[in-house]
Parts: sequence; structure tokens; C-alpha cells
Amino acid sequence: MTPDPVHADTAPFTTADYAARMAAAAQSAADAGLAGLLIAPGPDLTHLTGYRPVDTERLTLLVLAAGQDPVLVVPALEAPDAAKAPGAGALTLRDWTDGKNPYGITAPLLDVTGRFGVSDNTWALHLLGLQGELPTTSYTPLTDALPMLRAVKDERELARLAAAGEAADAAYAQILHVPFAGRRESDVAADLADLLRVHGHSQVDFTVVGSGPNGANPHHEAGERVIERGDMVVLDFGGLKHGYGSDISRTVHVGEPTPEEQRVHDVVREAQQAGFAAVRPGAACQDVDRAARAVITEFGYGERFIHRTGHGIGVTTHEPPYMIEGEEQPLLPGMCFSVEPGIYLPDRFGVRIEDIVTVTEDGGRRLNNAPREMAIVD
Repeated sequence: MTPDPVHADTAPFTTADYAARMAAAAQSAADAGLAGLLIAPGPDLTHLTGYRPVDTERLTLLVLAAGQDPVLVVPALEAPDAAKAPGAGALTLRDWTDGKNPYGITAPLLDVTGRFGVSDNTWALHLLGLQGELPTTSYTPLTDALPMLRAVKDERELARLAAAGEAADAAYAQILHVPFAGRRESDVAADLADLLRVHGHSQVDFTVVGSGPNGANPHHEAGERVIERGDMVVLDFGGLKHGYGSDISRTVHVGEPTPEEQRVHDVVREAQQAGFAAVRPGAACQDVDRAARAVITEFGYGERFIHRTGHGIGVTTHEPPYMIEGEEQPLLPGMCFSVEPGIYLPDRFGVRIEDIVTVTEDGGRRLNNAPREMAIVD
């Protein structure tokens, strides 16, 4: 197996890149009527600073507010690592030592009566600690306050997502040549994980292998079931390459499918194409869901499409925006998300086809180009 080449346009982000992101986030917070943002370790902190600390009971918190320099509060023993982060040159580090009150150190950075957007994964321990110091402050999760904070990708982010998509496509092309029949789902899942790493993934997040009746569970975890001839097999896999996500689903068949199995697969493929065709600037997220769902409903399987049509992707494999009924957020150029309709027939089989798509100036572009026709495997 030969690893794919490194893309020239996936060079590391610079301090200036992170400075621009932090400034834009602070301004977005002000525009939303917030006093600022409080960013704990996790995808938001990675996106804004390039820093990926271990998330522990010791407080690490990025404080952003329009008109103020960014400040990263860190434990003293982790300050040397924080200072090496790609975005460290665009912020001020303020460390605290064990035995000191980190919330008392952080409190002077905040408006005492302000309302702050808080990253979704912030520990309750830390938020309650801040509230104890500043009882007149209030907080709202970023999913509610600024759900599109990371949604629109720039050209260099798109290049990373494209490279991750190409790697997932290459892994799929190779998995079609491994044996399926007579092997456990977990064996094929391990092959998929290995192939993702061969093609440059630093992190494998999931390798769903749902054979036969297990394919009717959209998030089935590959287990000990032995794949049999005549099985439909749902493959859904992805992870991170160059810090950005891949996520692809294809459904294959071990040996020749029955007419019904082929028909269900064809319906899902048509629905996936309809969802993709609905992608354009200004369309609502729900329009993508409606387009895909309408096809499946037309063919009588509406009740068997049991999840949203898509989710955003970036520094995590699942993030806003979501392609679901009721989501009226307009699509904007640079947004990236999955289009992944499915049909799930309990105790029998399932079918899902998924690509990552980005919104362009006049429509959409797929970041996965692996064949969508049903592949026959051995």
C-alpha cells in the first residue's frame, strides 16, 4: 500500500491565520450581543489557536472579547506547551499554579455583568467556578449563540477537507479487494482503519461495518458477526487528516443482490443525488433534507429514513450546520457537510450512501468521488 502524497496547500496554519480567526470570533460575539467568548479545550480551541491540550480538572480557558487582546488562562505546568501552540504569538498567556484559585485569576478578564458564549464541552466544574466569582454574569452554549462559528471554511481548510476526502475514497477503493465473506465485521473494520492511516489519517474516529441485519442500525459498532454471502454491508468510516475530517458511507453486497436489495440501493442513490442537487448558496439547510427525504418517501420508505440527512464537518467529524427539517440556516459558500440518506429495514438490511459536500458560489462540490453504484465484493 502506497501512502498518498502530501498536498502543497496543506502547509501549517500561521500565527496570522489564528489571529484572524480569534478577531473574527470576538467580533461575531459582539455582533450577537455577547460580552465575549470562553473557549475550553476541544475543537473550538483547536480551531482558534491550534492548541490541543488534554482536558482535565485544571482550568484552561481562552477569553475573547472585541476590543481586547485574547488571553489564554493555563495551568503553570502546561504553560510551556501552550507557548509552543501555532497561535500562541497572537495571544497573551496567563498561568496559574496549583493551590491558587484559577477562577479568581480569570474573573478580572470578564465583564462582571456580561453574557458570554461558552464552548459546548466546558466542564460544569469550571463554569460554576466562574459563576461563584462573578454571580452577575450569564452564559450560553456556542451551539445556541454562534452555531456557525466554524461552519464557513477558507480555501486552506477546504484543501484539508478535500485531502481527507480523497484519502477516504482511496481507502474505499482498496477495501473492495479484501475478503468479506467468512470474516467478522471487526476484521473488515480493522482493515478500514489501517487503510485510513496508510492514506495519511492521524486519527480514525469510526469504522462502521454493518452486515446483514446489523446494517439496519445506522450507528452499529462493528462486532463479532461473521459476514455471509448474500449480506448487504454498510461501510461508514472517517477520521482526521491534517487536522480535518473525512466521513464517507457506501453500501456493498457480498455476491449478487436480490432485486429488492438493488431497488432499495437505487432509491438511496437517487435520494443522495437529489440532496446534493439541492446544495446552493441561499438554500436553507432543511432544503437538502427535504430533497433527499422526498425521494425516499415517494418510493414508500419514508418511515425507514430515521436520521437527519447531514451534519457539518471540519476539525471534528460532526459539527454544525445540520441538514434537518426546521433548520433554516442559509447555506453559504465554504460550508462543508455530509449528504447521507439511508433506508433501514429492521432485522433485514440497511443502505446508506454519504459524501462530504462543500457549498460553492453557484452550487455544490463533492469532496468524495468514490463510485456510488453498489459494489459486489467477495
